[in-house]
Amino acid sequence: MKKPKYQIIIDFIKEKISKGEWAIGSQIPSQRHLAKMFGVNRSTIIIALEELMADGLIEGIAGKGTVVTNNTWTLMGNHFSTNWNGNVTQGIHKPSVSTVQEINDAESDNRFIQLSKGELSPALFPLKEMQDIIQKVSNQLTPFGYEEPKGNKKLRQTISHYLKERGIHVSPSSILIVSGALQALYLISIGLLKEKSTVFLEKPSYLYSLSVFQSAGMDLDGLPMDNKGVKVDSIFQRKEIGRNILYIIPTFHNPTGILMEEERREELMEYCIREQIPIIEDDVYRDLWLDNSPPEPLKAQDRHGNVLYIGSLSKTLSPGLRIGWLVGPESVIDRLADLKMQLDYGSSTLSQLAAEKWLSSGMYEHHMENVRKQLKVRRQRALDALEKYLDAFATWNVPKGSFFIWVKIKPAFKVKKLFEKALSKGILINPGSIYKEKEGQFIRLSYGFASLDEIEKGIYQLSEIIKNNKVEQKY
Repeated sequence: MKKPKYQIIIDFIKEKISKGEWAIGSQIPSQRHLAKMFGVNRSTIIIALEELMADGLIEGIAGKGTVVTNNTWTLMGNHFSTNWNGNVTQGIHKPSVSTVQEINDAESDNRFIQLSKGELSPALFPLKEMQDIIQKVSNQLTPFGYEEPKGNKKLRQTISHYLKERGIHVSPSSILIVSGALQALYLISIGLLKEKSTVFLEKPSYLYSLSVFQSAGMDLDGLPMDNKGVKVDSIFQRKEIGRNILYIIPTFHNPTGILMEEERREELMEYCIREQIPIIEDDVYRDLWLDNSPPEPLKAQDRHGNVLYIGSLSKTLSPGLRIGWLVGPESVIDRLADLKMQLDYGSSTLSQLAAEKWLSSGMYEHHMENVRKQLKVRRQRALDALEKYLDAFATWNVPKGSFFIWVKIKPAFKVKKLFEKALSKGILINPGSIYKEKEGQFIRLSYGFASLDEIEKGIYQLSEIIKNNKVEQKY
């Protein structure tokens, strides 16, 4: 006999609790989330939850939602189960803000129109070429152990050549292979910076949605921007010599898409060298230029080892490879290589060998030519849709590269409500609040991941949400 739906939900929750996956003290998913998960009305969820409450397994707590209060062992007698929920906030690494956690969960759900994702569409992934490269690499494999602390030497030599073509002259010994740009930032924060140091960064910045520096005890100090990049004079009177560092994305900034002009780069480098402010240059979007090649990296102007330079294949080729690089003075790279060995004993050898083949064979440059061509089409589709549907409600920039459009929603409609209503309709956007955008009226739209039709449909739906809200406010 087929079980009623509410009983299936009860059994599911009981199993989660009995296995310890939902520990005592932990909050269970919301009614809306459970209803969506099981494809039922919220009334069915309420029936299931009321029965579980009657059994003493869960309880509704004001300000906390519905939490697990017992499991099968505690109900059997005078046994006490470990309350791991009391430990989850005790670690030194801070959690993501709730909105970011909600976005991260939704980004793995292919039912959503993904106008938030900062990565390329699977349609742009060079599957056949990647299969060929993996096959070639596997045919050449010998038994391998851990790589050198700084990473595969051949890959570092290839990256050295790759960077030379972009104006950066650096030897392989000054390159550390990392598992993406985020690991590079983590290594810098725990290996080079003093607690209570100040990290200057653009405001808005994607770093505000992360906790990598804050968890290491750093203070973040946002610097204003204009359409040429960060305002250099905003650093005046804000520094404490010896206890600060500048983190910056000068090329196709995330989230605004701003490209720092060459003159501004020279001004910034001159100031930071004079004032002895070290720089972390995040350059992971450089190869995603769409109109013209961007100015040389800040690192290309560095003659004093003042700049730590981060690059990656995650945005341009495949996040799954988990391959990036950090460039800096040899003593710094030695220090961070030692830390990386303590953390993970090096990035995947197979990924490093595949990355080397991509960069040395010419296939990467060929791939990027196709990516730029396709991103231009996607950018135009997004801009046309914005003009067609959102012109009365918003203004936006025209990005020269990467895959983000920074959209300002007019004050009549609050972005927080737009985010929530869009989420309920299966559309995912990134609100400016997660980047500490002060006006609270911006969203970041990505045209890199969703299909062309989804891009237009998603933007149309956003306009309908705003229109319908205006009607609601009238009545």
